[in-house]
Amino acid sequence: MKEHYDVVVIGSGLGGLVSAIILAKEGRSVCVLEKNNQYGGNLQTFVRDKTIFDTGVHYIGGLAEGQNLYRYFKYLDIYDDLNLQKMDANGFDIITFDGDPKEYRHAQGYENFQNSLIAQFPEEEIGIRQYCTALRETCNKFPLYNLKQGKPYFEDQELFGQSARDYINSFTDNKKLQAVLVGSNLLYAGEADKTPFFVHALSVNSYIESAYRCVRGGSQITKLLIRQLKKNGGEVYNHHEVVDFEYADKKIVSVSTKNGKKIKGALFISNIEPKVTVKLVGVDKFRKSYTNRIEQIESTISAFSVHLVFKPKTFKYLNKNHYHFKDFNRVWNGHDYTQETWPESYLASMGVKKVMDGWADQLTAITYMRYEEVAQWKDTFNTVAHKNDRGQTYDGFKADRAEVFIKELEKKFPNIRDCIQSVYTSTPLSYRDYIGCNQGAIYGYTKDVNNPLKSFISPKTRIRNLFFTGQSLNMHGILGVTVSGVVTCSAILGDEYLLNKILESEKVSI
Repeated sequence: MKEHYDVVVIGSGLGGLVSAIILAKEGRSVCVLEKNNQYGGNLQTFVRDKTIFDTGVHYIGGLAEGQNLYRYFKYLDIYDDLNLQKMDANGFDIITFDGDPKEYRHAQGYENFQNSLIAQFPEEEIGIRQYCTALRETCNKFPLYNLKQGKPYFEDQELFGQSARDYINSFTDNKKLQAVLVGSNLLYAGEADKTPFFVHALSVNSYIESAYRCVRGGSQITKLLIRQLKKNGGEVYNHHEVVDFEYADKKIVSVSTKNGKKIKGALFISNIEPKVTVKLVGVDKFRKSYTNRIEQIESTISAFSVHLVFKPKTFKYLNKNHYHFKDFNRVWNGHDYTQETWPESYLASMGVKKVMDGWADQLTAITYMRYEEVAQWKDTFNTVAHKNDRGQTYDGFKADRAEVFIKELEKKFPNIRDCIQSVYTSTPLSYRDYIGCNQGAIYGYTKDVNNPLKSFISPKTRIRNLFFTGQSLNMHGILGVTVSGVVTCSAILGDEYLLNKILESEKVSI
């Protein structure tokens, strides 16, 4: 490790690694510091009973040739080495409801997606086509989402004021179709009174275009990114938790790590949450109005997950995700549960083995959980680097919640209990500890149609050499966070310059 770098990146999540690679490709000396044992943030995987589980990457969109994430990954030189499996073209997402035996399909490709919905709701053709047009028109208003030059999306005030629920409901009065159209809203923790339509559009559009699973988990993306970072001269270090920023002459001059290292730099990019970054730097280094706004931004809800290891050859592999709701009239209200109604909705998804034989080796089911449910254990931490025993009451809580969840899964998959070899769980504390997000928030900060600029965070800060990147910046998800890395580097290198470099690299590769 050197004493001084051109760029020091704090946190090895996707946004940090993308930023690091871009700047390393520009000839900057770059160092990435990670507190955990494993790199990648939400790209991390973990192994239980010799079975690989994803932390956050259950499927990826926009990776077919010529699509947006494909183009970004090609620029980063990682696409060609990805091991992917395309999901069911005629139903990659399945939406179901208690009391309704039908399975409502989301198909891949806009023409296929439209025709499939029209076949399921033949009397709603006009509304379905209008909805699909609205999705694409909205996504086209985000230049970097489409690798185009243009004014920043936050200058388009009309985008912010469009409620997802109200706009979608304007296309059809059919309550069941309304529910089906937003049936994957666990992708963005959608709330009826808050979520803007652009969040819905950006979240689902790339999956409609194409949907894939990562064979043996999303950590392969991390490994490929680190390979490219090192290829371009960058360095990355785990077990280097940044605990302090040294400030002098109105800029950051170095960071100190828990293991006693001091790393100096010219530029610093924080891939850790802005709330945490501001506290580490010192609230006195920012305007009070800024720190107050950052502190008051609402975080999204957290989650509880059950990770099921199956007995060999007992449960058929499903090349699709299942989103299930107890009540189609409450598709926007899964976060607003009671102890008696939990879980009101969930996503069930499977991983892909290296050699597929038609059988699944695991399933992860995710539902909402509020941080307050685990707040009594908030002073304990449990990662590879920091182990605390949270005690029998915590273990009992997890076991009780897992049993309730599995009973709910049995309604959809009646034979699932007989197939289970072992059960593991993740709570809001798991997400907090491993991902480093405020109170385990699964998608960073809440986008609120009633106060749209409150959650907007610029990559630039008042400190001239400190920048932000990651899911709190723009949008969450693989595509959203990749774009955040580009946004951060655009603030450093120049918008037109960086995009032109990306577009020029496409010409060279043709």
